[in-house]
Amino acid sequence: MKTAELFEHKTVFSLEVFPPKPDADENVIYQTLEELSDIQPDFISVTYGAGGGKNGCKTIQIASDIQNRYGVESVAHLPCIGLTKFQAKEILDRMEENGIENILALRGDRTDGTELCGDFRHASDLIAFIRDNYDLNILAACYPEIHPESSGAVDDLKWLKYKVECGADHLITQLFLDNSYFYDFYEKAKIAGVDVPIEAGIMPVTNKRQIERMVKMCGVELPKKFVRVLEKYEHNEAALRDAGIAYAIDQITDLITEGIDGIHLYTMNNSFIAHRIYDAVQNLISVSTKV
Repeated sequence: MKTAELFEHKTVFSLEVFPPKPDADENVIYQTLEELSDIQPDFISVTYGAGGGKNGCKTIQIASDIQNRYGVESVAHLPCIGLTKFQAKEILDRMEENGIENILALRGDRTDGTELCGDFRHASDLIAFIRDNYDLNILAACYPEIHPESSGAVDDLKWLKYKVECGADHLITQLFLDNSYFYDFYEKAKIAGVDVPIEAGIMPVTNKRQIERMVKMCGVELPKKFVRVLEKYEHNEAALRDAGIAYAIDQITDLITEGIDGIHLYTMNNSFIAHRIYDAVQNLISVSTKV
């Protein structure tokens, strides 16, 4: 099933996982998937190593197994940085052969000081390539707090609308910790003519290094309320975990109450945390389901 169709009748709740490292035990991810499938999410997305490589093959296999072994719709990430059109076609053909029809088309992270290479400079180039050559459902990323490389909010919305015009069917936001950024972004996106579902990406922050890395990569602002949580509990792992879960639940409760399209939970392959959050909000999602 194409994910864009899910939003017609319900508030969507989805999850993200990542493949194990090449030298890690693959059984661990399947144990995680067993535990996550109990949540019965609307779909599970699987990240992909930039430029392909060994983890790319794992992405395809895991995404296929999510559908065929666990009965959950899957989304395969595809970053295009460094890819030629020939390489992209090879990967997309393998995805199609494995029954995967939902692709999250991304540019991918750019290493400091490196020049972009390959046939795709932007995610929009990959989106247009997929739309021209495949009958696939295309997801794309968006940034409530503006892409770090964008010149400003107007420029960012222009490029986001262009992604949709190129063929994106469904958007997922980068993580944010202040819902007001999401609401402001969502309103401006709709005014600008972005007429596809926009799912809010939520990451439960459970350690200080994790959030410091994300702030550096994505330009996420830390609200004062969240900074106080970090400062108070950063030296107590269990307390910070519980505070991070509570913070994410509070965010999601507010978002669902406001009637947003859906929640995409960045699980970091932690089924315990995902279950804690879902158990707290599942009745809210059920009540919000459209009739």
